[in-house]
Amino acid sequence: MQPPLPSPRPAADVLHDAGWPGEARAALLCSGLLLGVALVVDAGTPHGLTLPGALGCITLCVVLLVILLPARVSAAPGILTVRGLWVTRTVCTDRLVAVAWPADTAGRLALRDEDGARAEVDLRVLLANPALWLRIEADARTSRTHGTLHHGTADLTRLALHVHSETARTVLRVSGLD
Repeated sequence: MQPPLPSPRPAADVLHDAGWPGEARAALLCSGLLLGVALVVDAGTPHGLTLPGALGCITLCVVLLVILLPARVSAAPGILTVRGLWVTRTVCTDRLVAVAWPADTAGRLALRDEDGARAEVDLRVLLANPALWLRIEADARTSRTHGTLHHGTADLTRLALHVHSETARTVLRVSGLD
């Protein structure tokens, strides 16, 4: 007899990057506008719109879309998933062994779990989604309590101070108290 399959997590337990749909739309809009402008300019040349010219414009716009399209970040209790265009990375955040937030390249938080899985999260995503950060922070505390988090506790503490201060600044600015 097979063991019962674990029940799927309720959708309410999964937190998503709330700004991703808007950023994805903006990336599509930028690459679409560039495609339109490039095709109009190519059509205005003495040779007119040619197949190689159109393919070049399309290629350029696809490359721009790949560059601009942000990764989609979601977190469930104990799990962080970062979905890029071609690669999905999942890290068990309650079993972290290393956290890195380099001071000189402060744009990304790198996480590694016991199984060797790695993921990187853009700091802007964490600043724009405090609940997502709080979930990662709570799971990292669980890792520290269980003794698995060996590297990066100072980085984690420094990042927590940074995120909480930025969140407080944003709340004060939005409420008009700055």
